[in-house]
Amino acid sequence: MIKEQMTISEKAITLSDVHSVARGAEVKLGRTAREKVRLGRKKIEDHLKDGQPVYGVNTGFGRLAGKVVSEENLSRLQRNLLLSHACATGTALGQDIVRVMIFLRVVSLAIGRSGIREETLDYLLAFLNNDILPVVPSQGSLGASGDLAPLAHLVLPLIGEGECRYDGKTVTGGKALEILGLQPLELEPKEGLALINGTQAMTAIGSLAFLEAERIADAADVASGMSVEVLLGTKAAFDLELVGLRPHPGAIKVAGNLLALTLDSEIFESHTSCSSVQDAYSLRCVPQVHGATRDALKYIEGVLSLELRSVTDNPLLMSDGRILSGGNFHGQPVALAADHLALAVSELGNISERRIERLLNPDLNGLPAFLSPHAGLNSGLMIAQYTAASLVSENKVLVHPSSADSISVSGSQEDHVSMGTTAARHAAMVVENVRKVIAIELISAAQAFEFLDRGGAGKGTGLAYRKIRERVTKLEEDRQLSGDID
Repeated sequence: MIKEQMTISEKAITLSDVHSVARGAEVKLGRTAREKVRLGRKKIEDHLKDGQPVYGVNTGFGRLAGKVVSEENLSRLQRNLLLSHACATGTALGQDIVRVMIFLRVVSLAIGRSGIREETLDYLLAFLNNDILPVVPSQGSLGASGDLAPLAHLVLPLIGEGECRYDGKTVTGGKALEILGLQPLELEPKEGLALINGTQAMTAIGSLAFLEAERIADAADVASGMSVEVLLGTKAAFDLELVGLRPHPGAIKVAGNLLALTLDSEIFESHTSCSSVQDAYSLRCVPQVHGATRDALKYIEGVLSLELRSVTDNPLLMSDGRILSGGNFHGQPVALAADHLALAVSELGNISERRIERLLNPDLNGLPAFLSPHAGLNSGLMIAQYTAASLVSENKVLVHPSSADSISVSGSQEDHVSMGTTAARHAAMVVENVRKVIAIELISAAQAFEFLDRGGAGKGTGLAYRKIRERVTKLEEDRQLSGDID
């Protein structure tokens, strides 16, 4: 299979590019990017000739910034930085995340304001394009000064240290270089700091979680449309004029989705003369709840899109040749967005679980208990709701805002941190939990359709039912349901 190819150029990368790289696209450095990198490196070398102390170039780091390092030790200084900062722990990040981390690090450094060498970026791309991916533990970043610990693990193999995954096996960094036909890279002044000072771990995790959240938002609309239809609810609450009187864009979009999903539904037409006046909130308020999540996703998309085209290490080169220390590495924008992502997606799970309850509880729907044709001897989907309840309850802990926390490090030099990577990790966990909750609602709604004899479903809901049945068969007798959910 021919891999998709992508060139890093002056054009800003997008979340779509992130998705492509996560799925295996090859990446190369374009001519313009190479020129900018070479120019930036020359500026760093010019500063070194002046002999003036420049943070991270010929000084120590953090609280040790006042310690000037002799010229003969500058390369060792950068190597020591990588080794000392590679102290992350916990389960290794997924290989899709690691691919995106390498990609985003190269993109940021290729803007030419970091002073790194062209050769160093070529090393990073060699690992990426040959699927020799560093092992990066998931815990240990404070999100300022960027993602120091995980990024240190990411780049250790460049100098022959650390570990990589290749062809299903774990190999040493030295072995990885041997496979690539490369010698261990000798870092030059500023390079170690440029490689590990940035927000690429939190941005990679957050971006992939966001992309999955977008898909879940669509699936949640489908699930709710099926549930409203099979529970003999009304479409009146989705009237576009009604919803438009409070014109939040997300609510209007969701209402339109629901109307399209249930178009030409004979089931709705079969009970137009019933005595029911209005539905429960989990049915009636879908546009408002799902829509608020969609509006939140728009904000999160904006933050991530800006971060994808940002330079986030320190110090940085200015256009006039100055080299300045600042705080671009601080992860607060991404941290707040990731916390918001966790909360917004968790609400899709919360309201979905309430619809699952209405689908399974015979006191609320007039359907067989727990949607089993032989209830009593069989428990049907009873415990599937337990699983959904467990997942949404876990989310209530995970959505506690990580960005509300801070802790002082480096002798109080770095006295406010973002916890952005923790926020992104928690958001990704919430997204995965909600994906499973929506799956349970889809299974439950499809099973509820088996007990209705009121004509055909809507154009969209009927298609969804058929797609579900391609994967999950009708429940006649009790069976293990975890496979169905997966």
